[in-house]
Amino acid sequence: MQRTKNAVNVDEVRLAARRYLPGFLYDFIEGGVDGEEGLVRNEAAFARHSLLPRYLVDVSRRSTATELFGRRHAMPFGISPTGPAALFRPDADLLIARAAAAANVPFILSGASGTTLEDIHAVAPDHSWFQLYTARDRHISHDQIRRAADTGMDVLVVTVDTPVTPKRERHLRNRISVPFRLTPGIALRMTREVLTHPAWFARFFASGGMPPMANWTPYMPAGASAAQSAAFFFDQAFVPGDAGTPDWRDLETYRRLWKGKLVVKGFLHPDDAVRAADMGCDGLIVSNHGGKALDRAPASLAALPTIRQAVGNRMTLMLDSGVRRGSDVVIALCLGADFVFAGRPTLYGVAADGQAGAKKVLRIIAEEIDLVMAMIGCNTVAELNAACLAGSTTP
Repeated sequence: MQRTKNAVNVDEVRLAARRYLPGFLYDFIEGGVDGEEGLVRNEAAFARHSLLPRYLVDVSRRSTATELFGRRHAMPFGISPTGPAALFRPDADLLIARAAAAANVPFILSGASGTTLEDIHAVAPDHSWFQLYTARDRHISHDQIRRAADTGMDVLVVTVDTPVTPKRERHLRNRISVPFRLTPGIALRMTREVLTHPAWFARFFASGGMPPMANWTPYMPAGASAAQSAAFFFDQAFVPGDAGTPDWRDLETYRRLWKGKLVVKGFLHPDDAVRAADMGCDGLIVSNHGGKALDRAPASLAALPTIRQAVGNRMTLMLDSGVRRGSDVVIALCLGADFVFAGRPTLYGVAADGQAGAKKVLRIIAEEIDLVMAMIGCNTVAELNAACLAGSTTP
């Protein structure tokens, strides 16, 4: 059964995922923090911009190909890290990585994934990046950096915007613990949800149930359960301990240890971006964690122009959060991004339809970018700038 076969946009893929997943798991994907104003703000930021059509332009030879960190990708779009994706579909990270490789776009493996970075690199050696969460025990972070380097990964992404676990009210309403544990009590309360989603139920338990935090289990005693590995991850990455929360000294250490491209994900303040550039970081993903960190933070798109002005061309500037259409990608590029990432769209796809669903989403976004470029008279991604936006004063 292909739930996304006839989907024509990402929102229809989202609805397919919503029908497939129990409600408490769908909330894992869709939810934000606090009152979820940040989710609305992210998408509204794109809606405030209009693209200016230009006609009678020969666009018969247009291309969406884009170079990023020395690799040429099929389009200026990649896949953001998406946490414990294997909750929604077994081996989800591997399926998304294969879809990314087939579509020739980058995929950032979450530090909270159920698949090791070594296994991801094996199936997508030219398209896999690794996201690093700073551990309370810094030796773990340093060893994860070593492992990523040993695989041959080109890019390390350091996420900085979750020093503590934020208040995710959907989890509280659903009485779901973080890390997630499907205990008998929770299962009993959610019997109706589970029984009305038999396909997810059967697949989840046939795979062995809760997946471990695969990149953290090497630092635990042998035989640790999946629930124990999840608890260990959250204790290390989100609960400040004696070593304190991550700070600039950690980023300096990562820059020294990592010889490849170093990207920081989560800065929204221009001064932070400048300091990262001064430190020798190669790139920045302007992001508010998809509305899952600080609810009153500005939309990523709103912060982008100021950060671009602050750092100029000293860093590769990328963006995620709120991206749902190819036109969103184009708008972000017009406002100064060099590349755009999103996590939820392919997560909807893989949840609803496995690898085929992730591929479907990437095809939809690629086609939308291509069509929008044709409508605004642009043959290459390099031509996208502020002049393509309605209201621009640029000639």
